[in-house]
Amino acid sequence: MKGRVIKSTGSWYDVDTGDTVISSRLKGKFKQAGLKLTNPIAVGDWVEIDLESNQETAVIKDILPRQNYVIRKSTRKQHFSHIIASNVDQAMLMITMKRPRTSFGFIDRFLVSIESFRIPGILVINKMDQMEGEDAEEWRQDIHEIYEPLGYKVIETSALNDSELEKTFEPYLKGKTTLIAGHSGVGKSTLLNSLVEKANQATQEISDYTTKGLHTTTFAELFHLEYEGSLIDTPGIKEFGILDVEDTELSHYFPEMREYLGQCKYNDCKHINEPGCIIIQKLEEGYIHPYRYQSYLNILNEEDSHR
Repeated sequence: MKGRVIKSTGSWYDVDTGDTVISSRLKGKFKQAGLKLTNPIAVGDWVEIDLESNQETAVIKDILPRQNYVIRKSTRKQHFSHIIASNVDQAMLMITMKRPRTSFGFIDRFLVSIESFRIPGILVINKMDQMEGEDAEEWRQDIHEIYEPLGYKVIETSALNDSELEKTFEPYLKGKTTLIAGHSGVGKSTLLNSLVEKANQATQEISDYTTKGLHTTTFAELFHLEYEGSLIDTPGIKEFGILDVEDTELSHYFPEMREYLGQCKYNDCKHINEPGCIIIQKLEEGYIHPYRYQSYLNILNEEDSHR
């Protein structure tokens, strides 16, 4: 019997067969094509299951090939990775200017990860009702000016107070499986509760002491929308560690650099200080944003430090 994993609680998985949802467990271990994973099965996976003798639970006997997945370094086990979700059509990163603040570095790490599988990305600026002052307006303009020319959609909203959320998001979500990610406290659960009537995800206030979000979503979960499409909610992410990427490959995941690749003087150019580097030239000419180039260098240095 074939089904899709819609929820993971560590040792048990809810599998949606189309007719019913069956609580299923793994029997034995699965090899993951050389990947060291903290979670062998992810929400979004299509699996083959066999009903157990009680006819109420099942055993997962096979994981069907994944179309793609969003993955990050495990925060608990060194040299291991964690699949956030699989088989997604697009990924939506919710960001906020404050309480909590989303850094450009975090945004870029997330986008690099989804670019590695050519997964389209959407940025959602939430809590627009709390953005006041010149700093907030400058941050907002930077998001639009940096990311929209690269092909990333940017949506502005206030999930807590906007009565038109479904009207705003339906054109982007209809007919697609969308991963929602972001720091704890950016409003993912609030948005989900507004878009999915039966979601009933818990929400909490931001910590006044740390100005950071408190974890409310414990496990990833897939929700079906009333119109065609589904949302995968994920636990809040504090950091987004990228898997090992070769120095000469990283620029492939920056769209503004990708179009110039192959034009440098040296084939193994890292785009740092090499003579004849087209990326450095385009940076100086203003075709590559300094924030994005700094993110590129930071990721590059981070990867080098782990080698």
